[in-house]
Amino acid sequence: MLLSLAIAASLAACQKPAEPAATASAAAPAAPAAYTLDESKLPPFNSFTLADLDPGKNACVDFAGHVNGKWLAANPIPGDRSSWGAFEMLAERSLAVQRQLAEQAAAKADGAGVDKIVGDFWATGMDEAKINAQGLQPLAAELETIDKLQDVPELAHFLRASAATGNGYLIGIGAMPDFKDSSINIAAAGQGGLGLPDVPYYDKPEYQKIRDAYVAYISRMLELSGIPAADAAAQAKDVLAFETRLAKVSKSREALSRDVGLYYNPISPAEADKLSPNFPFTKLFESQGVAVPAMFSLSVPDYHAEVSKMMADVPLPQWKSYLRFHLLDGVAPYIADDFVQAHFEFYGKTLGGQKELRERGKRVLGTIDGQVGEALGQMYVEVAFPAESKAKMQALIKNLGEALKLRIENLAWMGADTKKKALEKWASFEPRVGYPDKWREWTGLTTDRDSYIGNVMMARKFNYQWDIGKIGKPVDKTEWGMRPQTVNAQYNPLANQITFPAAILQPPFFDPKADDALNYGGIVAVIGHEMTHGYDDQGSRFGPTGKFENWWTPADAEGFKARTGKLVAQFDGYKAANGKNLNGNHTLGENIADLGGLATAYDAMVKASAGQPDPKIDGLTRDQRFFYSWATVWRRNFTPEELEQRLQTDEHALAEFRAIGAPSNMPAFATAFGCKAGDPMLRDGDRQVVIW
Repeated sequence: MLLSLAIAASLAACQKPAEPAATASAAAPAAPAAYTLDESKLPPFNSFTLADLDPGKNACVDFAGHVNGKWLAANPIPGDRSSWGAFEMLAERSLAVQRQLAEQAAAKADGAGVDKIVGDFWATGMDEAKINAQGLQPLAAELETIDKLQDVPELAHFLRASAATGNGYLIGIGAMPDFKDSSINIAAAGQGGLGLPDVPYYDKPEYQKIRDAYVAYISRMLELSGIPAADAAAQAKDVLAFETRLAKVSKSREALSRDVGLYYNPISPAEADKLSPNFPFTKLFESQGVAVPAMFSLSVPDYHAEVSKMMADVPLPQWKSYLRFHLLDGVAPYIADDFVQAHFEFYGKTLGGQKELRERGKRVLGTIDGQVGEALGQMYVEVAFPAESKAKMQALIKNLGEALKLRIENLAWMGADTKKKALEKWASFEPRVGYPDKWREWTGLTTDRDSYIGNVMMARKFNYQWDIGKIGKPVDKTEWGMRPQTVNAQYNPLANQITFPAAILQPPFFDPKADDALNYGGIVAVIGHEMTHGYDDQGSRFGPTGKFENWWTPADAEGFKARTGKLVAQFDGYKAANGKNLNGNHTLGENIADLGGLATAYDAMVKASAGQPDPKIDGLTRDQRFFYSWATVWRRNFTPEELEQRLQTDEHALAEFRAIGAPSNMPAFATAFGCKAGDPMLRDGDRQVVIW
């Protein structure tokens, strides 16, 4: 689960998913009613069972190993993945559903609307022979344009023209809610342009081998596009040097995750033009067909100033190498096999430790999800999301919400004035379950059976043009940032919305047939997690209407900081399998959400079961099953390479520590398992962290 600020995608310089203006009603799933699902072909669920437990490991000492050790040892990471666990198993099940739907859509000779879009993407994506035969022909015009660039004005024109197609290289614009009035969309621009996962990859000695492999990958891509080997090798070094210069003025993922204010820097276009004279934003707006606004948000201004300088002092041949590589890198998964394989060798194998390329069908479904995912989502909920699941989820959300309200009211460390504001925010939460109330309308998107990359490029342009079409218009709060087939959940502080897509509402998170303890330790804790994001170190900087504002008294803000500091220290003390410590600051928001979410879910379960005898299923108490369910969600293995990357780039703590981090601060856990002072799973006294 993640704290979605609903802005990061809009601020990136690359293409972003979008949506046209008109929508269709979705009071009930509104896909064409001609899809069927053969559930016998779907992978199994991953649910908690008594047999999973390792009696040789003490729950009070090694809870993650006690619950998940046996399962992880018996379920190695598949060759086509870099991690494996509860999330990935549900994702595979979702993919299996999606594949049946895509095949049915492609088989429709007279398909229209979402049928045609999904069918065309699937049919062209699966036609490997045709993709290989086309080679680089679909990119010939753009490659030629890059080769013929003569001067800075032509370079600037090319960057603007590329952005208009949804293929911004270093700088582009997008729509985002105004932090000071989240009911209105403003234009925004932010940093981009890097090919490695994060800023530290460009200068830390420990990533030298990654940098060497990246240079080799760049060289390979350039050579595949027709550049002689010796020239390609030299140009690859130039590309790395180019990106290293960008990295020096870019913000790291940790910095961006721990200061949401970095995303919001209101500025006039005239002021931005002075900052970036060689790439004026006034011309950028005009070239995209957007009325030049009085104000927009220009995050990380040092980055934009540096890009402008680089347009003047970086030799044009180096610019051409950079642009040529990033054009190829951005489309490599959709073109000939040599490019696909080279892309996998670096991003999949070197960075992720993935042993083998995912089969074509899964890759094509990933493309459909990224480019036209909500079209497929309409079909998905028709066959894979029962109405009773939505009804039960709504009841659980209500239960959790009441428990959270009570926790806020009873906070001893928070003063009355801040508490009043916190409760106002609680009252404005908007839960969204399963699928959107309105479906995207795709009129204007043209797809065909001629070219896979052609369909991708048309969708990119369509999505981008819709996105910038929102600038200056009211925010559509019915819009979802996730697809129904996504195994995840989301909090959006700019609208105070919590979202639970259909695909996560399955075991081990949610099972209408399971006992309450498993659901409260699973999906209800997820609900609590997303609500608590509204009160984590960044979500708490937004008020009830989504406005970026300070609603804390100074004393309460200091008290909150002291408590979150203890949580930072807790996670700083955890050591991963590679010997490196976790970064408690980078993962703070997620850890706050875990702690508050699990504690609130436990309260909700206690209230819901008041007066009822403990059923003691399989000899386990209700409380034990609650905590076992929580840990089951976080069973997950990583390849060494993926683990290394996650430690640097992911705002979520590693799964095994999420299984133990929150429970170790809850007296109910110690009571359930008989933990004693000194046991690792009993954090008492000053070590105990209590926030929400």
